[in-house]
Amino acid sequence: MISPNILYSCYVTRNLSNEQFIPEHIFLYQFSGSLVINDAEKEYSVQTGEFCLARRNRLAKYIKIPPQNGEYKTISVRLDQNFLKDFSKEYGFTANMPATNDAVINIQPQPLLLNYIQSLSPYFDLTTDGKNEQMLLIKTKEAVLLLLKTNPELKNVLFDFSEPGKIDLEAFMNRNFQFNISMERFGYMSGRSLTTFKRDFKKIFKMAPGKWLLQKRLQQAYYLITKKGQKPSEVYLEVGFEDISHFSRSFSKEFGVAPSKVISKLHS
Repeated sequence: MISPNILYSCYVTRNLSNEQFIPEHIFLYQFSGSLVINDAEKEYSVQTGEFCLARRNRLAKYIKIPPQNGEYKTISVRLDQNFLKDFSKEYGFTANMPATNDAVINIQPQPLLLNYIQSLSPYFDLTTDGKNEQMLLIKTKEAVLLLLKTNPELKNVLFDFSEPGKIDLEAFMNRNFQFNISMERFGYMSGRSLTTFKRDFKKIFKMAPGKWLLQKRLQQAYYLITKKGQKPSEVYLEVGFEDISHFSRSFSKEFGVAPSKVISKLHS
């Protein structure tokens, strides 16, 4: 890690991230390996030597894949709302039209951006004291200035400070039930307070959201195991469970058979 906003990551094994909500914009460079991002509507791939911008207030699942016999490495720059609001006031950038709705925006690896990534190497070992924090703040500003220089249209993404509006709750939940986030977050993403979210949910689905999510996730797991041939160890995270033991108990209670035995029971 360089600072709370500039992060160097390294993995040696395939990793499915548990972080499924993107609270702030992330500017990312893929040093080695590949990153697969799925937001339930579209799958995005970031390969070695590529840049992307992952947008704030989005739900997404990440699969981090190291190269064969190598390490997965990325550098990411977190661009939070307070920083961008201050940047907007200082430099006069504002959003003036709607931006693309993609959760992840691919960015061409232009020389200015590649040189910026190389310039970060001397900062890797800095301690996070007050003076160094100021230097790293300057490097974060530099990242935004270079993004706007090379991709001017990004101002409509970076400086859009609006919050999620109220949307169709039934469509939203059926599209995003597999994301393991809190009820408060589901409410926020659908443009509702927690109280309004629970009230609207029960009116639409005729049951509490927790019960509906459990049933929906188990039904999806059953389908993936019996129709797609996936293993329980592959399925439980995909459908929104935190650990396989909780998944197995819930599955057995719902269907009367353990997920590892369901195929053999169907064929008996």
